[in-house]
Amino acid sequence: MTLPDFLVIGAPKAATTALHSALAHHPRLHMSAVKEPKFFLTDGPPPRRGGPGDAQTYREHVWRRADYEALFDGAPPGALRGESTPFYLYDFAAQRRIRALIPAARLIVVLRDPVERAHSNWTHLWSAGLEPIDDVVRACAEEDRRVAAGWSPFWHYVGLGRYGRQLRHLYTLFPHEQVLVFRYRDLVDRPGVALDRICAFLGVEQGIIAEVPRENVTAHPPETRRHRLLSQLVRLGDRVAGQALTAPLERVLQHKGRAREPLTWVQRQELLSYFTADIALLQDVTGDDFSDWLRPKERSGGLVGVRPTGQRQARNGRPKAL
Repeated sequence: MTLPDFLVIGAPKAATTALHSALAHHPRLHMSAVKEPKFFLTDGPPPRRGGPGDAQTYREHVWRRADYEALFDGAPPGALRGESTPFYLYDFAAQRRIRALIPAARLIVVLRDPVERAHSNWTHLWSAGLEPIDDVVRACAEEDRRVAAGWSPFWHYVGLGRYGRQLRHLYTLFPHEQVLVFRYRDLVDRPGVALDRICAFLGVEQGIIAEVPRENVTAHPPETRRHRLLSQLVRLGDRVAGQALTAPLERVLQHKGRAREPLTWVQRQELLSYFTADIALLQDVTGDDFSDWLRPKERSGGLVGVRPTGQRQARNGRPKAL
């Protein structure tokens, strides 16, 4: 049986793609070639329909156990095996499946300011032409309707950022010593310290990896008539032909995209109303202070700058080489 020893389980848009890439450079860590195999999200085949772009995402799930175990077959002797699917923290059923199959697994959780996370999530889908609403506040207001319609978790801008309830449930299944929780800002501002902390948690040598690559940086195309027209084509093409048509359009949409635009304090206040109670719960669950999330931000939007030249939005769920 070849199953992972550790999992990066959350949260989406919290540098988990970059973290996965960084950990892969440690000689004692073998990361799955597919980032986000999503194996524990279902008990069998994933759904076939959802929101815009979801059908393609579901087709990329590694849901058969033999295929999932094959992701770790190439691990060198003595190396720890790991994968990164940041939706596991959000999905309580996934948490239970992990507990049932690999109860000794070590779990890594990266928490990002939930308002910033939601904004980055919305920008990701907006830049891809999949999000039809041109304002993140209005898009969040549509969440209950979208959830009820079966749109995939990546559309759950608010729900994904309610970490207090997610960790509270996780700690009913796993002891605290098997879970490492740290902040996204630590990866951005102090990557060497953050990576050493992860290595210590996993029990492998520290000081070997010190950089987190700038991967999966979200571009922010402006709201223009051209963007509206191309986005309509993307959403139509998604229903008709999937990625064969939408991938080229996505590249055009994101060409020369700017860094993510900052939120205003008014927007931030509106979005904070979704998270205030959960932030209090998170502080109770972890014993840590997250009150800075309730205040205006000195830095907001585009925190890692403009996307590096030649880079595209990461398409998780498939081997990186593809």
